[in-house]
Amino acid sequence: MKAEIISIGGELLMGETVDTNATYIAKQLPLLGIELLWVSEVGDNQYQMVEVLRRAWRRSDLILTTGGLGPTADDLTRESIAELMGEKMTVVPQLEKDLRERFKRFGMQAMPESNLKQCTLIPSASALPHPEGTAPGWWIEKDGHLVACLPGPPREMYEMWKNQVRPRLQQRSHVVILARTWKTFGYSEAAVGEQAFPLFPSDNPSLGVYAKPDGIQLQLKVTAENEIEARRLLEEGEKKIREVFGDSIWGIDDETLETVVGRLLVERKLSLAVMEDYTGGLLTIGLAAAPDSQAFFNGGLITQTDKAKVSSGIDASLLSTYGATSREVALEMAEAARQHLGADIGIGITGSGPIEQPSIYIAILNGKHVQKIERPRGKERVMTQILFELRRLLLDM
Repeated sequence: MKAEIISIGGELLMGETVDTNATYIAKQLPLLGIELLWVSEVGDNQYQMVEVLRRAWRRSDLILTTGGLGPTADDLTRESIAELMGEKMTVVPQLEKDLRERFKRFGMQAMPESNLKQCTLIPSASALPHPEGTAPGWWIEKDGHLVACLPGPPREMYEMWKNQVRPRLQQRSHVVILARTWKTFGYSEAAVGEQAFPLFPSDNPSLGVYAKPDGIQLQLKVTAENEIEARRLLEEGEKKIREVFGDSIWGIDDETLETVVGRLLVERKLSLAVMEDYTGGLLTIGLAAAPDSQAFFNGGLITQTDKAKVSSGIDASLLSTYGATSREVALEMAEAARQHLGADIGIGITGSGPIEQPSIYIAILNGKHVQKIERPRGKERVMTQILFELRRLLLDM
């Protein structure tokens, strides 16, 4: 089955919004045995939308649209699909009843009449339920083609994809495709590729190696006639990968380093606090956003200046003797964070210098681990290295 994604919205063409919907769907389609060949973006213009839809109809078996299902005058996906099909939109009484009740249930004012367009269908379409929002999607089967119209807001789109569209497409798939991603840190992309690709010389399983901000990722995809066989192939592939990369693998699939570190801290009944300079609060934000962060993260102090460091417990004489960017001050920052916030482990981060080549020290206070980061490549990379070092220390406890 050949597929095409059409992302709808003038904000995409103007660069105001990044099209994460297409990226998400593109990752999902191969797992259903569906080949994605085209991705298009089009603005809120019915003539242009119909032109793009006609082109997709000529060359694709499955058309997936995102966006343009709202109640305003510039939401024209339904109208464009109706024109493409040569069919008339009519209000469906049950959809109208459901939407009016939803407005009442959420304590909203009477439903504006413009929302009625969200209660319409054409004869060849059925509604895709949408409990997260006001706009049902459309599912169309006609002349050997499938069309699925999903909402634009990413959270709403993900829910409709998982609960409505993917199950329908899964029923039409004659193979089972599974994939898993392993995340590593400490290797270059070339080094991972040299060690991993010889493990999988055939097309099934197929391996991909990708450089990401949090390290190098390996993704293995397997294809089989049934789920049992697919899982067997995936487990065999995972065994080979773990034998080669061992503890350098810090997570799988959607796991983040903050989540992995948090889990280790909870398992060991330890708490964490940080004081950061160079990273400007990014580590604090990441840790605070991790699941169950209240169970392991006591908080963070952001000390961009010497004055802020002194007020947070750093000895002024230490700063004058060694300078803010030093092993001694990084260690003192870790201890101050630990004491002030009542944690078992403290992390101190300090750095200075040009963006291209700053000098950065990190200290993890539990065994007094202090490290200078060589050739740092951006603040996100520094955060990744800090969390990976903390993970390594926790695994040794």
